[in-house]
Amino acid sequence: MRVSFTQIGVFIVGLVLITGLGPVAFGQQVVDKTVATVSDGIRTELITLSDLKWQLALQPGVPLSPPSSEDLNRALQTQIDQRLFALEAERLPSRPPTEKDVADKIQEILGYFPSSADFESRLRAVGFTSIRDDNFERMIFRRLAIERYLDFRFRSFVVVTPEDEENYYREGFVPDFRRRFPGLLMPTLDEKREEIRTELTEDRVAAEIEAFLDDARRRAEITILLPV
Repeated sequence: MRVSFTQIGVFIVGLVLITGLGPVAFGQQVVDKTVATVSDGIRTELITLSDLKWQLALQPGVPLSPPSSEDLNRALQTQIDQRLFALEAERLPSRPPTEKDVADKIQEILGYFPSSADFESRLRAVGFTSIRDDNFERMIFRRLAIERYLDFRFRSFVVVTPEDEENYYREGFVPDFRRRFPGLLMPTLDEKREEIRTELTEDRVAAEIEAFLDDARRRAEITILLPV
């Protein structure tokens, strides 16, 4: 990964007029600060300070006023990964998410928060008007598109065999169950098979994604314009 740090005047760093996914207040374009860019040599993705705050708003319990440097840097790494996925996803044709898909995803996100009012309060704190804000819906649309790419690129090609399930049950599940629940009746493999298959699948997907990101970071040009 080639990461470069550009020193520019503090309040002039990476100022851009946000159009497509940027924050809009009172019907006008808002000037935002570009924190980083991610390029594959053909296309370049911008990451703005608002992107980082939007990322944090979706994480229950993370302070927003003000966000900590640690949280902002964690959000930056997440955004860099999402941009790497987005650049790769654009190479493959796919069916875009529908309005219902976006609405369902928003309802899923709402379930992570104590109430709709709590969630909308966090959205307003980072510049959205509500869960029906056009920019918020566009952000969710893009995340859904990336999720679909990940499902196609990684999850659909994972194979877990009955032998894999038996080995995990014998070498992983049984010792762990005996350690955590001594004296309890051991569940059978058939009782735990679906759970084991899901866990093995997710472990393998996670490993494939991490390997992809390691390679993508090496190939991409990632430029940090504004340390956070």
